[in-house]
Amino acid sequence: MNSDPRDVIATSRMSRLQIMVVGVTIALNALDGFDILSISFASPGIATEWGIDRAALGIVLSMELIGMAIGSIVLGGVADKIGRRPTILGCLAVMAIGMLMATTVTGLVDLSIWRVVTGLGIGGMLAAINAVAAEFSSTRRRHLSVSLMSIGYPVGAVVGGIVAAQLLQGNDWRSVFYFGAAITATLIPITYFAVPESVHWLTRKQPKGALEKINRAMAGMGHAATATLPVIASDVRQRSVSDIFGPGLMTITALVSLAYFFHITTFYFILKWVPKIVADFGFPPSSAAGVLVWTNVGGALGGTLLGFLTLRFGVKGLTIVVMVLSTVMVALFGRTPPDLQQLSLICAAAGFCTNAAIVGMYAIFAQAYPTHVRASGTGFAVGVGRGGSVLAPIIAGFLFTAGWSLPTVSLTMAFGSLVAAGILSFLKLETDQPVAARPKRHVRATTIPATGRS
Repeated sequence: MNSDPRDVIATSRMSRLQIMVVGVTIALNALDGFDILSISFASPGIATEWGIDRAALGIVLSMELIGMAIGSIVLGGVADKIGRRPTILGCLAVMAIGMLMATTVTGLVDLSIWRVVTGLGIGGMLAAINAVAAEFSSTRRRHLSVSLMSIGYPVGAVVGGIVAAQLLQGNDWRSVFYFGAAITATLIPITYFAVPESVHWLTRKQPKGALEKINRAMAGMGHAATATLPVIASDVRQRSVSDIFGPGLMTITALVSLAYFFHITTFYFILKWVPKIVADFGFPPSSAAGVLVWTNVGGALGGTLLGFLTLRFGVKGLTIVVMVLSTVMVALFGRTPPDLQQLSLICAAAGFCTNAAIVGMYAIFAQAYPTHVRASGTGFAVGVGRGGSVLAPIIAGFLFTAGWSLPTVSLTMAFGSLVAAGILSFLKLETDQPVAARPKRHVRATTIPATGRS
């Protein structure tokens, strides 16, 4: 047949292969969740072994975030140029090396270098898997698929936190990085064999052998082969990753980047400082890791709920609501007494709201950008937004060192989510209506929203 394979994927039920691909993106994001929080799990042991203060620790906590910002911006463009699959595989290799080499360090400088290297891989992979989750999904399930991909982050942090808590009971902080390196290496062959190249990317770029690769992927999804590649107009072929700064997308790029930037300062204040704050209350490192686990349990639940709510409600409105709730929950965290049960409960609530907003932002990225700049647009927004993740632990560290109390620091850092909600209210998407919203007793004609395809 000669149907555009992108249209077939958009309008058909999702096959086992598509579900498996989305499942792999969840696992990859789970790996990201563990990798980026590994330094948080290890931070109490590092501070004790090397005798460093909170300000210095805050800088170390930010190093992989600097790498993530660079990796998201630079490697997001690479994923749009050479493909999603090779970019993901390359990033996994970089992450494995960075995690392994972190176990060999003897001081803050070399530890910081390898955390930057790890961050480069994480940032590039994030941009690519967001595009993969969107492009292997039907139009009706796109928001849900991207949301499920996003909740891999807290799931990985939960599982990793449980493992880290056990490892830290009988080993030093380096054991956390050994574990992370091993899991990362394991996912390289899984990704290689389970994830084909994106049909959307192949159809748009049409590299050598594109038709054969498209037909193999379509066969795996249970669809008929296509005889010829769709004709791509010359003006479409001339489009490049720089289009995210063009007249049609510049405003979107600015708004989503700023919203992500401010919310991420709140998000990473909680994720990066919870173990140290709990340890400073007098609890052992294993208990501190346990509280962080509950933060991510809440995050997984919040992201999952938001994903299913996008089947009935607009994703932008949902994201604004949970950003406002994030402000409240993080401010309350600063006033929670040093009781493990209460700390776990409030951190779970804060994680629920803050991660739900992150999930909403990734769904917005996938909807706002067309295929040829989907990874680039996501990568740029995430990269700029990661500036907030870099600043969050540093700012909080210096505020603590300056003598600010925990309630005051928490309230200050919580305002990032409120500012983000205000910025996001100005964003206008082509459509923000849930595709799956259907009446229960009769069938109604619906208009499938534009897929952002180019």
